[in-house]
Amino acid sequence: MNRKATKPPIYFGWYVLASTILIGMVTTGAQSSFGIFVLPLEKEFGWDRLTVTLAVSLGALVNGVTQPFLGRALDVFGGRKVILISLTVYGLAIVLLSLTFHLLFLMFILGFVSPFALSGTSLTNTSALVAIWFRRMRATAVGFNSAGISLGGLLLVPFAMYLMQATSWRIAWAALGVIVLVLAVPMAFLFLRDDPAKMGLQPDGDAAPPDQGTDESTSRQLGPLEIDEPGMWARSLRSWPMWQMSGSYAVCGFTTFILSVHFVPYAIDQGVAPGTAATIFGFMMGLNLLGVTGAGMLADRIGGRKNVLAMVYLLRGCAYVLLLLFPSTMGLWAFAALAGFSWVATASLTTTLTAEVYGLRALGTISGVSLLMHQIGGSASVLFAALLYDLTGSYTIPFAIAGALLFPAALAAFSIDERRYSIRYQEISPATAAD
Repeated sequence: MNRKATKPPIYFGWYVLASTILIGMVTTGAQSSFGIFVLPLEKEFGWDRLTVTLAVSLGALVNGVTQPFLGRALDVFGGRKVILISLTVYGLAIVLLSLTFHLLFLMFILGFVSPFALSGTSLTNTSALVAIWFRRMRATAVGFNSAGISLGGLLLVPFAMYLMQATSWRIAWAALGVIVLVLAVPMAFLFLRDDPAKMGLQPDGDAAPPDQGTDESTSRQLGPLEIDEPGMWARSLRSWPMWQMSGSYAVCGFTTFILSVHFVPYAIDQGVAPGTAATIFGFMMGLNLLGVTGAGMLADRIGGRKNVLAMVYLLRGCAYVLLLLFPSTMGLWAFAALAGFSWVATASLTTTLTAEVYGLRALGTISGVSLLMHQIGGSASVLFAALLYDLTGSYTIPFAIAGALLFPAALAAFSIDERRYSIRYQEISPATAAD
């Protein structure tokens, strides 16, 4: 009886994490489902592949440009307000896509409104919020947060395809928006909180040492590149790790957005049934559950985030090689199996590494700049692949270029001097980190 009475409550950070996982699931699930709408839109409106994907490419660019500003808003106003408002707008925007009647309407909603809102609910922002709640288990927690993206692809893409085949593409889009509004918005309202210190808690739910305040930055020397004021975020642009991470992250965007939009049409071109193509894509996204959580736990266990990040880029590059060598149904399944382990792991590892090199005070803004690079790469890949498809009738060239870019991205990640700049090593040995 006494043991029950003294049992500590569940750390509130886990409720925050559960909320961000659900947010990632419904928002990214809706975003990733666009690939199944490509062929129905072409059929109904007579658009070519480049025209249909123009809105997605524009949206990726707008999402990237607005992300630093929404990240800055998160640093200043807190994640709860920014994410909750953005989530509501995003759900309404997805519902409005069901009313598409003209290309300009599609471009306005999919190219401006929804990507602007998605910047507020992005994995970058939710990961920045989760990073505040966890310290010792930061990579693991951020990895679990990223798993929401995997769940979205695993569950919502096949669901949307099934619903579209059973009813229409308009009902499928409306249903995705309603899911955001009915499931994610109430969860965010109830459980999102900005800072454990405001609730009298420590990161990870640890007890506060008697001689220590709630601000971790006051108990130790700042890291070599750590930003101690949100307004000083631009200092990160004068250091190599920022560009090493952002450059490789641009390749990440190039090699994932191209799949989000073009994988299902590519699979259908290979003779795969639309339902099976969506299932393969969902399977690939589902494997991210293992990849992203495994990468986070591995990074926490071995300590070197940049080594695991480089390994993830290398694995995805090998997957593209496999896709090009075996253009068949079995090749698609094999590609999905290999690429699935690496899809979202880059996001969680990049955010974690950014937090440990530059600190938490300007994490939303700095991560937003990195995501801008990611979205520029993604925007370019969507248009590039569509243009070459319209010209050649094949995805071979764009997929080959995407695969080739991943190997220098792996090298860029591996070359980050994490031991010199990471706060984790500075905390262990300040003299070593200051070398």
